[in-house]
Amino acid sequence: MSNVVLLGLVSLFTDISTEMVYPILPLYLSSVMGAGPAIIGIIEGIAESLASIVKLFSGIIADKYGHKKRLAIAGYASSTVNKIIILFATTWTGVLLARVIDRLGKGIRTAPRDALIAESAGATVGKAYGLHKGLDLLGTAIGILLAWLILAGFIFSGGEDRYTTIFIFSMVPAIIGLIILFFVKDKKMERIGKAVSFNWKNLDKKLQLFLICIFLFTLGNSSNAFIILRAVDAGFSPTNVILLYFLYNITGSLLSYPAGMLSDKIGRKNLLCAGYFLYGVVYLGIALMSHDAAFVALFVIYGFYTALTAGVERALIVDIAPPQHKAGALGLHAAIVGIGLLPASIIAGLLWKWIGPSAPFLFGGVLAFITSAAVLVILRERRR
Repeated sequence: MSNVVLLGLVSLFTDISTEMVYPILPLYLSSVMGAGPAIIGIIEGIAESLASIVKLFSGIIADKYGHKKRLAIAGYASSTVNKIIILFATTWTGVLLARVIDRLGKGIRTAPRDALIAESAGATVGKAYGLHKGLDLLGTAIGILLAWLILAGFIFSGGEDRYTTIFIFSMVPAIIGLIILFFVKDKKMERIGKAVSFNWKNLDKKLQLFLICIFLFTLGNSSNAFIILRAVDAGFSPTNVILLYFLYNITGSLLSYPAGMLSDKIGRKNLLCAGYFLYGVVYLGIALMSHDAAFVALFVIYGFYTALTAGVERALIVDIAPPQHKAGALGLHAAIVGIGLLPASIIAGLLWKWIGPSAPFLFGGVLAFITSAAVLVILRERRR
C-alpha cells in the first residue's frame, strides 16, 4: 500500500496547486477578461475533450510497454507549465492554451497512475481508490481554502493582483507533488502468452453498457465552473462561493475512503446508483432553489455524490476489465468522460444563454436519474 499512499500524496499536492486556480478561473475570465458563460463552456469543453483521446492511448501504451511511472511523471509536470502560461495570458485564448496543456497532462497520467494503484492494492482495490480519492479531494479543499484566503485579502491585498498571487503560489505544491512521484515504484508485470490488442469488442458486455451509461451521464455533467457561476447568480459573493466549493470537496474527502471500503464489502452497484441519484437531487436543487442555506446543503450532498462514485467507478472497471487491459479500460473510461464534457459544457453554456441559469441543471439532473436507474439494471446479478 506504500505506492497507494505516495500516489495519494502526489495527487494531494498537485490538487492543492490545481484547485487554487480552477475555482477562480471562471471568476477571473468573467471579471477580468470579460468572457461570458458560453466562452467559459467552450474553454472547459475543448480542454477536456482534446485530452480525452490521450487518456485512452496512455492507458493502452501503459499496458503494452509498461513505464507507467514515466508516463505519470510527464503528465504531472504539465501542472506547473500551465500555471506559467495562465500567469502571462492576456486574453481568454491564452487561458484556453493553458487549460489544454493542463488537461493533456492529466490525460497522460490518469490511466497509468490508476493502474499503478490497482497493481498495489491487491484485493482491497475499492479501499485503495477511496484513499487516493480522499487525499485528492483533501488537496482540492486545501487549494480552495488558500485561494479564498488570498482572494479575500487575508494573505494578500491588491485588487486584480490577487489573481496573479494565486497563480504564482500555486506552482509550489505542484513541484512538491512531482518530487514525491519519483519515490513511487513501478512494478514490472510479466506477460503470459501473446499480447492481445486492446479492443472494445474484448470488453465484457456489462462493462460496455456501463461505459455507455457513463457517457450519457456526462452529457449532463458539465464543468463545475457552471455551479460556481450559478451560486454567484443566486447572490453569493465570489469569495463566499469559493467556500461553498471548499465545503463540497472536504465532504467528499472525508467520505471517499469509507465509501471505498464499503464497496469492497457490499459491492459497487448500490453505491454508484445512490451517487448518481444524489447528483440528480443536487442539480435539480441548484436549478430550482436560491436560498443560501439550501445551497450550502446541496454542496454538502454534492460531496456525498463524489465520494460514492469517483473511486468506486474505477474499482468497478478494475473488477470487470481483462487483467492485461486494466490501464486501457481505465483510460477508456477517462476518455469517455472527457469526450462527453465537450458537448456537455457547450450544451450547458447555450442552455444558460438561451433559456436561463436553471436550464443546464434541470437537464443534468434528469440525465442523472436516468443513469441511476440504468446502472441498477445493468449491474444487477442474474438469478440462476
